[in-house]
Amino acid sequence: MLGGVETRSVSPVFVGRADELAVLTDALARAAGGEPQALLIAGEAGVGKTRLTEEFLGEATRYGAVMAVGGCVEIGAEGLPFAPFSTALRTLRRRLPDEFATAAAGQEDELARILPELGDTPRGPHDEESTHRLFELTARLLERLAADRTVVLVLEDLHWADTSTRHLLAYLFRTLISGRLVVLATYRADDIHRRHPLRPLLAELDRLRTVQRVELPRFNRGEVRRQLAGILASQPDESLVDTVFDRSDGNAFFVEELVACMGNGCRTGLTENLRDLLLVRVEVLPEAAQRVARIVAEGGSTIEYPLLRAVAGLTEDELIEALRAAVGANILLATPDGDGYRFRHSLVREAVSDDLLPGERSRVNRRYAEALEADGTLVRAEERIIRLASYWYYANDPAKALPAALQASVAARCRHAYSEQLRLLERALDLWDSAPDEVREGLRPADYTEVYPPCGCDPATTPLQRLDLLAEATVAARFGGERERALKLTKIALQMLEDAAADQDLLRAAWFWTERSGLVASLARGDGWKELGIAQELVRGLPPSQVHAEVLVKAAGWGMVHSPGPDNLAAAERAAEYARMVGAEETELNARITVGCLRTDSGDPAQGFAEMRSVIERATALGVPLLAGRAYINFTSQLEAWGRSREAVELAQQGVQIVAKARLLDAEAWLCGNMAESLYSLGRWEEAAEAARRALHVGQSAAPRGSASARLGYLALARGELTEAATRLAAAHEHFGTHDTQPQHRIPLYRLAVGLAAGEGRPAEVRTEFAEAVGYGFPLASHRYAWPLLLAAATAEADARGLPSADAGRDAAVRLIRDATRGLATPAPVWAAHAEYVRAELLRAEGRDAVADWTAVEERVRPLERPYLLARARHRLGEALLTAGGDRQRAVGLLRAACADAERLGARRLREDLALLAQRARLPLTAHETPDRPAADTDPVEALGLTSRERDVLRLVAAGQTNRQVAEELFISPKTASVHVSNILAKLGVAGRGEAAALAHRLRLFAPVSPPAEAAPGRV
Repeated sequence: MLGGVETRSVSPVFVGRADELAVLTDALARAAGGEPQALLIAGEAGVGKTRLTEEFLGEATRYGAVMAVGGCVEIGAEGLPFAPFSTALRTLRRRLPDEFATAAAGQEDELARILPELGDTPRGPHDEESTHRLFELTARLLERLAADRTVVLVLEDLHWADTSTRHLLAYLFRTLISGRLVVLATYRADDIHRRHPLRPLLAELDRLRTVQRVELPRFNRGEVRRQLAGILASQPDESLVDTVFDRSDGNAFFVEELVACMGNGCRTGLTENLRDLLLVRVEVLPEAAQRVARIVAEGGSTIEYPLLRAVAGLTEDELIEALRAAVGANILLATPDGDGYRFRHSLVREAVSDDLLPGERSRVNRRYAEALEADGTLVRAEERIIRLASYWYYANDPAKALPAALQASVAARCRHAYSEQLRLLERALDLWDSAPDEVREGLRPADYTEVYPPCGCDPATTPLQRLDLLAEATVAARFGGERERALKLTKIALQMLEDAAADQDLLRAAWFWTERSGLVASLARGDGWKELGIAQELVRGLPPSQVHAEVLVKAAGWGMVHSPGPDNLAAAERAAEYARMVGAEETELNARITVGCLRTDSGDPAQGFAEMRSVIERATALGVPLLAGRAYINFTSQLEAWGRSREAVELAQQGVQIVAKARLLDAEAWLCGNMAESLYSLGRWEEAAEAARRALHVGQSAAPRGSASARLGYLALARGELTEAATRLAAAHEHFGTHDTQPQHRIPLYRLAVGLAAGEGRPAEVRTEFAEAVGYGFPLASHRYAWPLLLAAATAEADARGLPSADAGRDAAVRLIRDATRGLATPAPVWAAHAEYVRAELLRAEGRDAVADWTAVEERVRPLERPYLLARARHRLGEALLTAGGDRQRAVGLLRAACADAERLGARRLREDLALLAQRARLPLTAHETPDRPAADTDPVEALGLTSRERDVLRLVAAGQTNRQVAEELFISPKTASVHVSNILAKLGVAGRGEAAALAHRLRLFAPVSPPAEAAPGRV
């Protein structure tokens, strides 16, 4: 190894870049204050990105920051998974051993996927959340390390980054919210062509306001002069400045190369072709040094000295002399850790590599591969397999390259680097036909694949098939987020199976159709039922197998959320039986979850709950948190469906602990969303909002985030925050998309839309939304979503009674709601209460409700532990008692109880309704108020702070008149009318004219109010 060998071709003076360095140091200062910083340094090759980074790291050293640098590695067509992060974390672990151990405690096995030194990586689980779990752990690790000290993480050469590295960097930039951390990445801007894989990431990061991009321009003439002065240690001649500036065009690296070339007498270097300039500097080296340079250029970004010694074919003394010459000429540099060599600049390496002859390139790669096969200790263990695959591939040896690519794909899968796994599997597919028959026949599924179940064959003795690789690649693409690619792979596989119709493998075809079903649904190309139907037909009549069981499980699961019924229950039970027969316990447990849900939906909650509880216990014992999580999700949902909200919350809390520990982020989001629903029912609204926000934060997929948005929308609506409710409704629609037809998602959004339209005084839209919901239909077991919708629609019709804009069509609207209640199940007391409530609201909409109707509602709701629903029922019962001249003291008690609940919940609209009712009836709503009766002519409008003119304007707005019509009626200008309307909206705290009109009508601000008679003091 060499040390201390250097030449003078780099300026010791840092030239220019003062503004750019100021941006970086400012970010460092902000990070020191606890605000994480994300930066990108962009510039063409040779423009000075590395030098700027080095100067910044010098500033960071003066700040006392802990620094870690990692570079993306170019090996053939693919990079090493997570290479820059592995290097950087390795540095942090070395510099902060105790702090690193504390920060990683309990998660070492998962983090070992990025930093293998932490231990053996677990076998699974592998799913679409696997990478998100790993990324979340990495982000939290960095936050903990940067909690008490400033940490600077530098990732160089992002243009070579593997897909997993790009995804992890994007995740960090999006999610880092605390810690004294600076994450800085550099990339070559001139390499980012239209189809470069980094381009989408850069577009995404441009949309993040938290990411700063620093663009490095070329030097101007004055800066080139300063650079030359630094290199030459004297002021250069102006003619030299002109020549170098013209030839280099201000590129800092080319300036250095031109000076070095001229210093060595290489006048031929001053050519039109700067690539030739770089090669001339190599060509003046001794032959042995040139040979070593060519070997290093083809080996990758950095070559370990032991590996270089094994490949070079020189004695150690000869190799040292050759390296000394290359390092002395500033062509090669020793790596910072002192165990290898790299080119001083990648431009030189690329020029040397490009200059290799085709036969020479394949021979060098073969020698690298043979050396690694002979001695696996020459490189890091985690790099050996992927580098071996690359070397054999570029050695043009399919017999060696195919198994090497397959081994590398397994290693990538173990690290959750699914995009790299996919690229390697696609390479294996390309090599398949070129590899000799005896090589293919010696490959076994057990060694390289795991996604396709062994149906009737021994994977240890059956030869690997091309379809096995297609299955593996399909799942890798899905796990890596490349669903379009996965869909194309299923099409290729199904075409292969169709072409082999004479001996078509029906189980394989069914497996691919099942995969295709999920992909079609996730890409909004359909609901996936057509594909599942084909899969079911293919397995019909076949003996039990794991594929058969999985097809039935997927079909039953689809039916459970789209159209539950006896057929789906039978399919789920048959799936569980088939899985049990073939010993596929995880598939059996999955089927039993569906069985439990469908039994509960069919009216047998005891059996259904027992089934799901049993699955949770077994899945926990087996250590399969993914299945336990699904069981918890469905169990808590079913408990809420049966009105057992308190139990649902307790069970959800248990489930969250299990899935959060396993980093099952979507499962955690679903459980938090279910918890939010139950907490809302129980009147624990602050906790509900916190749970829903947590679901939004941790959820990775659209569906749980859509449900969480809807939960927050219900809360906002109940609190009278209509703008917030509209925002949450729009977000939920965006998450679910147009293709999601599940009743559990569609019907609640109809309910939210109806409530929002009613609150904003848009009765026509209330009816439109409800009619659309009725057209969609209420499938079996959807009563839990349908009853709240019916109640919202019925309440809207009752509240709109007397509103001129709602008169036309009221009878038809009421009839449509009443018809929808027929045949809708009420299997639990909570839904029987809803049915009674809807009946009473429809009577109120027709002006036929009575005290007895609302008494029945209040009695039904009272035992349910539904405080908001109970407060609303008591409001209506109190109002009915006062209207009918009934028991005034009873009405006071009901309204006071309702008001207390409304205050505690923050239900602004209900509280306002109660306050106005109490004012009209001259009732004290609290024990501290005295029933001091105001004068009989007290105007309730004055209580809202409206002037006499604003009162007149509001009366006309409530009647549906426009500003121009109001102006004509009151003999004022339209502009003045508009000003009055704006003031009214502000005083009422509403967002629009419709909402103001609805509030005026709902509070009966302009209804004639008779003073209470002596014989009936409670009438209003």
